[in-house]
Amino acid sequence: MRRPGFDQALVAPHMAFLDELRGQGLLETSGGFGDGSGGAYVLIGVASLEEAGAIAARDPLAIHGASDVTVHEWITR
Repeated sequence: MRRPGFDQALVAPHMAFLDELRGQGLLETSGGFGDGSGGAYVLIGVASLEEAGAIAARDPLAIHGASDVTVHEWITR
């Protein structure tokens, strides 16, 4: 979720980060919320919730404090 004062200049580095994950086979899908409040991405092929958290912590939006990044385990069928 975006924090107040969100810096639009971080969108390009964030997108590059997602492209890197996609290239590594770690990103299933991603997208922004319709109301502009933030977005989500789904990681695949990670061994643990901790590993997913470490990956998400490398997101430029998290590094620069522009967004609150929360990691959830999603069990699908």
